[in-house]
Amino acid sequence: MEAVTHFVNDTVEFYKWGLTISDKRVGSWPMMSSPLPTLAISCLYLLFLWAGPRYMQDRQPYILRKTLIVYNFSMVVLNFYIAKELLIASRRAGYSYLCQPVSYSNDENEVRIASALWWYYISKGVEFLDTVFFILRKKFTQVSFLHVYHHCTMFILWWIGMKWVPGGQSFFGATINSSIHVLMYGYYGLAALGPHMQKYLWWKKYLTIIQIIQFHVTIGHAGYSLYTGCQFPAWMQWALIGYAVTFIILFANFYYHAYRRKPSSQKGVKSAANGTSMVTNGHSKVEQVEQVEENGKRQKKGRAKRE
Repeated sequence: MEAVTHFVNDTVEFYKWGLTISDKRVGSWPMMSSPLPTLAISCLYLLFLWAGPRYMQDRQPYILRKTLIVYNFSMVVLNFYIAKELLIASRRAGYSYLCQPVSYSNDENEVRIASALWWYYISKGVEFLDTVFFILRKKFTQVSFLHVYHHCTMFILWWIGMKWVPGGQSFFGATINSSIHVLMYGYYGLAALGPHMQKYLWWKKYLTIIQIIQFHVTIGHAGYSLYTGCQFPAWMQWALIGYAVTFIILFANFYYHAYRRKPSSQKGVKSAANGTSMVTNGHSKVEQVEQVEENGKRQKKGRAKRE
């Protein structure tokens, strides 16, 4: 117990010391005076991950078509605004794309960059709604470890980024990521319009490829900054590299299983026999497999009669 007390006290003292080197410009901005609101929202998110599926277990899935259309295209607008602000302000401030230390001045363009990064941080909290909508629609398989890991950690880590480095090199990754999110939420918005849009949505897998490339670029960019001794906090660069590596592994695994691995009908039959089911549009996977088997038997009987 004494060891736990010492650990807590040391953590508090470290946080108090950290506050002395944080950016004083953002201290009074909404959600930035304390990490507690961010942590509380993240905890509520995790609680909903546990309670949501249980609440929906014996209920019909919500459609939410109009809600999804409004939400996804609103996220397109928000991410476009963030990317636009970061690009314009960084150009006017004369930012370097290779090495850019943080400026804590009240220069108009520096504050504009910090403001855009604050909106980027807020957008990561708004993105929790992705998970909420999946659960309310009973798309439980969409709520993977990658999905939860990405959403929960980004919100917390970007509070840290906003508190200590709301400028400089931070603009680079946020600009790329918000630009990709314009495409991603645009895809989801079009998909929400209805089945007639499916023929125009052939480019889904390329979104995953772009995201994987993004993480490689991020590692290269941070590594170059460390190699050249760029005056940007080294701890942030190392943390960014480690974080990007985890995403490369998880996204590559997702890409392999979603687009490269050939599906096996035998595995589907085996999982059905073991009683494993997945709700899809109100029908279980077991029902679908049984229906396919029954249709296959009917086709064989038909062929036998014709022969």
